[in-house]
Formats: sequence, C-alpha cells, structure tokens
Amino acid sequence: MEKTYKGGCFCGAVSLVATGEPVSMGYCHCASCREWSAGPVNAYTLWRPGAVKIASGAEHIGSFSKTPKSVRKWCKSCGGHLLTEHPAIKLIDVYAAVLPTLEFKPREHLHYQEAVLRIVDSLPKHKDLPKSAGGSGVLLPS
Repeated sequence: MEKTYKGGCFCGAVSLVATGEPVSMGYCHCASCREWSAGPVNAYTLWRPGAVKIASGAEHIGSFSKTPKSVRKWCKSCGGHLLTEHPAIKLIDVYAAVLPTLEFKPREHLHYQEAVLRIVDSLPKHKDLPKSAGGSGVLLPS
C-alpha cells in the first residue's frame, strides 16, 4: 500500500493529500522562489500530478503565474502557500513544510548560482537545473 501524506494551509481551509513518494526533494535558490516564499531558500518536494489531490477547500485556492513556467497556489483565506505547478516539467512542488509527516530528505540544490544563503553540505549544487529538467546540468562547487 502506498504511503499517504496529508497537509494543508495555515488556517486549515484547504487540505491536500500526496500519495506515494516524491520524485525529488531539495532546495531551490532561484529569485522567483525566494521572493514567493519571502525567505532565502525554498524547500521543495516534487510530485507527479496524479499523486497530489486537493482533499477539501478547493474554492479557497488562489493562483498566480508570473511566468508560464509556474502556477503558484495559495489559500485565499489565510494566504498560506500550498504548491506550485510546473507545466513544462509536468511536476508539482508541494512545499516541504506543507506535508508535516513527510521526512524531508533533500537530494540537491537548484539555481545555486542565484543563492543568497550558501548552504555547506555534500548535496549536488546545480547552476540552474539538471539536464533532465531542461537545465544546463552544470554543477557548482560548494
């Protein structure tokens, strides 16, 4: 039986369920994620679209697309960020903190050339994105 992870927004108006395991987990340092999260880095969990379902409160979800690369979704009641859909790579980023029972095991850093907070660890640090996600595949030194 597949694992199920439940989460939702800050006020509880929206709940979601992620089933199975994420395709990847890590840290994104791009300016867009930093501005959206109001932090120096975004902890992401990437899922195939069929693995993420809105369990309740869909009517409370707002969305915004700054670029065609992402559709960011949040709760209109509390402003709590929920997820970002990435149509080009056909994955959904459910922010790591939204799924409290998922053990966050980061595998990589993305857009490390844009980092404002350098994290010293042994994880690969991609200049932008891996080749498999349409990036250069270039790795940067820690």
